[in-house]
Amino acid sequence: MERVLPLELIDKCIGSRIWVIMKGDKELVGTLTGFDDFVNMVMEDVVEYEMTPEGKRKNKLDQILLNGNNICILVPGGSPEDD
Repeated sequence: MERVLPLELIDKCIGSRIWVIMKGDKELVGTLTGFDDFVNMVMEDVVEYEMTPEGKRKNKLDQILLNGNNICILVPGGSPEDD
């Protein structure tokens, strides 16, 4: 079985949709355009989901820079909604 390193897997996701689950109550879905060795990520065409007591709030963003320290889970091709 071939061993795949984490940064290699993320590199294969560049140009693709990715679901990012952050620490706290935020999730983002967008196109990964770049990242660094600290997994700081640049994404485009992003939908941000924030969980609030009133329910899920949705916000659209053209581009975002995420701090890798706040990322919990990356799901290539995933989405928190069934579109």
